[in-house]
Amino acid sequence: MTQLINLNENSLKDIANQKIRVPQYRMPPSAAKIGIVHIGPGAFFRAHQAWYTHQALQQHGGDWCISAVSLRSSGVSDALTEQHGLYCLAELDKKTHFEVVGAIKEVLVARQQYHDVIARLTNIDTKFVTLTITEKGYCLNNQGELDLTHEDIKHDLAGTNERISAVGILVQALSVRHEKGLPAFTVISCDNITGNGTKLKNALVSFAAQTNLTLATWLADSLTCPSTMVDSITPATDDSLRDLVQQKLNIKDNWPIKREAFLQWVIEDCLPADRPAWDQVGAILTRDVEGFEKAKLRLLNCPHSSIAYLGCLLDIETVYDAMQNTQLVEFIEKMIEEEILPSIDGPKELDAKQYSQDILQRFRNPAIRHLLSQIAWDGSQKIPMRILPIVQQNLIEGRSVALLCHALASWMHFVRLQFAKGENVVDPLAAQLKKVTDSCNGKAHNDTALFLTMTAIFPPSLAANGEFKHALEAAYINLAPVINNNQHSWSA
Repeated sequence: MTQLINLNENSLKDIANQKIRVPQYRMPPSAAKIGIVHIGPGAFFRAHQAWYTHQALQQHGGDWCISAVSLRSSGVSDALTEQHGLYCLAELDKKTHFEVVGAIKEVLVARQQYHDVIARLTNIDTKFVTLTITEKGYCLNNQGELDLTHEDIKHDLAGTNERISAVGILVQALSVRHEKGLPAFTVISCDNITGNGTKLKNALVSFAAQTNLTLATWLADSLTCPSTMVDSITPATDDSLRDLVQQKLNIKDNWPIKREAFLQWVIEDCLPADRPAWDQVGAILTRDVEGFEKAKLRLLNCPHSSIAYLGCLLDIETVYDAMQNTQLVEFIEKMIEEEILPSIDGPKELDAKQYSQDILQRFRNPAIRHLLSQIAWDGSQKIPMRILPIVQQNLIEGRSVALLCHALASWMHFVRLQFAKGENVVDPLAAQLKKVTDSCNGKAHNDTALFLTMTAIFPPSLAANGEFKHALEAAYINLAPVINNNQHSWSA
């Protein structure tokens, strides 16, 4: 049996000899310097932003390697330090493609190596800081502002030597840079939060203002925090992936990563000139990140939820399985073409029709097992964001809402039937939904009216709209054969 190759800088030549793509910029002697610090080096970051940086380094060079910083957990450091930050990426499609990603050059743990983290953040070579720390990691309140009552923020403002929040750590590093006369680094949030750049900058300025108004003013004037949008499905690493890497590549990798072939990184076009060549390897620079977010909600998330609820009614298990149902696919395609695409206006960098086609192709990926039951969770939170704005716009602009109403009616039927079967409904408004469904009798006029009383979901102006109510009742009736007999003969 061929001996496994332990993945590290010194083995890259041997790996390359096996016709596996490796980072040439990391071949010893590795000269590329660290120019980026990333906080929160989870799977998504390693499959997404680190990959973009890897491609930029591979094709265009520069001193843009990454210092990956975990705030608390040492898991990534334990796995990747002995590998010099290298790992295998499996791109999942009809065929799986592999490559070794080398953008990460060191992995630090703030809780264990705090002074090393601050030293890296205050190094003159560090010009960018990126973050994937989930929404809760920013310590924001319901208004999207820094929560000064948050325990981590209170801890950091108390004047401790070692801060624990990402916001606190960044402000400390920026304070040192200000004292030394160094420019502020550019800070890029890569979490799916609307207006993430603006919210992050405001949080940093707000934190600084609690103790140092001069620093706060400097940050307000000098700090660049572009808004972004990111997208790619990144399933969790499991032993089967580790085994696959060993079998296919003859490589021992402590923590390989997998993702779908599709990925998207939209960045507000306010970056400094001295930057990685992200825009030359697929990232999109735009002045209209909000427009991309709107397109994603409407062209990706709305069909995704629609497939979930209709598919659940048809006893379909996964998105891929749903895309094998001809009638369901035809319905979704028609909904996109007739009721969603006409509601999209810009941005200029986006070909909305091609984007919608790319999305449907993503749904057809046999390597991604995305359960419809999981997508169906939290409908009360998703519907007001994904579906209702399109309905409202179409009503104002005189377009049909019949197909969108089928998506809404399928959610109503789904919730009603889940409770009727005694099954759990994963939703923050589950208790209210249970009260509504307890009064449902299967009649469209009665049931839809009950759901429309939920003002946390349906704006009163929409709930009172006669055209909308008529279309919703018609859809509810039209779906009855599916509910009663699992028939596939419904049509919109």
